[in-house]
Amino acid sequence: MAKIILHGAGGHMGRVVAELAAADNGVEIVAGIDIVDDGSHAFPVFTDIDSCDVDADVVVDFSTAKAMDALFAFCEKRSLPVVLCSTGLSDEQLAALDALSKKVAVLRSANMSLGVNTLLSLVKKAAEVFAPAGFDMEIVERHHNQKLDAPSGTAIALADAVNINGEYEYIYDRSTRREKRDAKEIGISAVRGGNIVGQHEVLFAGTDEVISFQHQATSKAVFGKGALEAAKFLAGKAPGMYDMQDVIG
Repeated sequence: MAKIILHGAGGHMGRVVAELAAADNGVEIVAGIDIVDDGSHAFPVFTDIDSCDVDADVVVDFSTAKAMDALFAFCEKRSLPVVLCSTGLSDEQLAALDALSKKVAVLRSANMSLGVNTLLSLVKKAAEVFAPAGFDMEIVERHHNQKLDAPSGTAIALADAVNINGEYEYIYDRSTRREKRDAKEIGISAVRGGNIVGQHEVLFAGTDEVISFQHQATSKAVFGKGALEAAKFLAGKAPGMYDMQDVIG
């Protein structure tokens, strides 16, 4: 059984993960970390990460980018693998994460769902056909009105998947551009509204035909389930950088 420290235990996803873990015989959440402890959890919650002294096999993170520096230091000090689900990391934080992966196992994914990770493989294969044929590629993502970062980490991951040989430039805003679309750009659009859990669409637009790949999450439970499977996979792994493709095989 994988013993988990849940980083961001008080957030919405933290609570989803805690509920799923309670019904999963393969994991146990032994502690949580959050800026506030409202006493509602079945495990101890530490408001100061450095005061958490509970033995565990892996950290599962669903927090925010601003909490990363302290989390990285904590995992390095405790030699704890970490499943990192937070998005919107800065270049400096990404570099720090890469350095951390030399010392502990790190699994980072912009999206933890099985469907999205399968979609990443599908659009990559599609781009190998459509990009050389001159198809334009566009990505549209839709999320709830409380999401902080835009575009989503999943949208960027999809763009990276279709960006053949890194030849394409990512365009996030065309409002100030009075010019035709460049053949070597990928447009990435973000929609924020209501309680949309997560929708992603990849468009391949050619002459007289459009092909689209879509994924829609109807519940955040799909991300929590993936995170727990990732935690089971990562516990006991050697230092290195892993992703969900390693988990799903």
